[in-house]
Amino acid sequence: MSMQHTITRSHHRQRLRLLAVMLSWGTGLGMMGSASAQSYPSKPIRWVVVAPAGSSLDVIARAMQDRLKDNLGQPIVIENKPQAGGTLGTNEVAKSAPDGYTWVMSYNGPLSFAPYLYPKLPYQPLKDLQPVMTTTSQPNVIAASAQLPANTMREAVALLKTSPGKYNFASVGNGSSSHLTMEYIKAVTHTYAVHIPFNGSPPAVMATMSGETQFITSVPTVISPQVKQGRLKYLAVTSAQRYSLLPDVPTVAESGVPELKNFEALAWNGVLVAAGTPRAVVDRINSALNAALHDAAVKERLKAAGLDPIGGTPEQFAKLIHDESIKWAPIIQRSGARID
Repeated sequence: MSMQHTITRSHHRQRLRLLAVMLSWGTGLGMMGSASAQSYPSKPIRWVVVAPAGSSLDVIARAMQDRLKDNLGQPIVIENKPQAGGTLGTNEVAKSAPDGYTWVMSYNGPLSFAPYLYPKLPYQPLKDLQPVMTTTSQPNVIAASAQLPANTMREAVALLKTSPGKYNFASVGNGSSSHLTMEYIKAVTHTYAVHIPFNGSPPAVMATMSGETQFITSVPTVISPQVKQGRLKYLAVTSAQRYSLLPDVPTVAESGVPELKNFEALAWNGVLVAAGTPRAVVDRINSALNAALHDAAVKERLKAAGLDPIGGTPEQFAKLIHDESIKWAPIIQRSGARID
């Protein structure tokens, strides 16, 4: 069965599920939601961040923390829970009381990739969690070792087509966007390279600089210092448009490879609460998050970290999770990636 048929069939199932989730927000909780919103929040809010201190997710939460406290009138207590690829913290919030006092800052891994990577995932993202707002997104950068005889994405694809299996690519972990972005390229260009997963970006970058692996995909902040020192070279960014912080680096779609003309793969994140949280409370949180995200000082701090503020409505975030799940399911299944 073709990848397109797989996507279409999954799309129908998940669109019905998404519709059911959205309809549930508007029914059964009206009176309770109104009463809750009037007194919300009346105590500190716990914000679970499913990444370690100093990570981009942590930077986002701490950049917004004071503005949220000012807006909501309660302390925002950040707790980092990076274990199990972010699924542990995401599941904890999915199982929390649906009262708006426990948030999770999660990302595409636990929300759109995990259902296809973990055979026993203990939560269903759009059933057990209620999206509140997309916070930021950023592209990955595809880079190569300085010794690789390819300086563009087009030349790299040609190498992979000429010598399938000869080249390796590093990732920051099995099932990460670093891994799956290259699997996406392999799938649409009908090429093959060997995946070598590492535990985080430092060893993955080191392996590519040494020539042990020839390619790496990761966030720009990890790659850029090594490019400046001549140890790696940019091939492309994975956004649909050129990245504002690297305007001279072409997109994958600009490579001239016909199969890649519509390519886009972004790392994104957002805030969610437990399913069943009254809609009025969700709207209150959404309003505070949007205000904090678009504060001038917060925006400047995020831009300095290479993050593009997004914001928007709960429905927009739910659609993003749904659409990305549809997009990546066949890529993950084709790759054979599994996490026990």
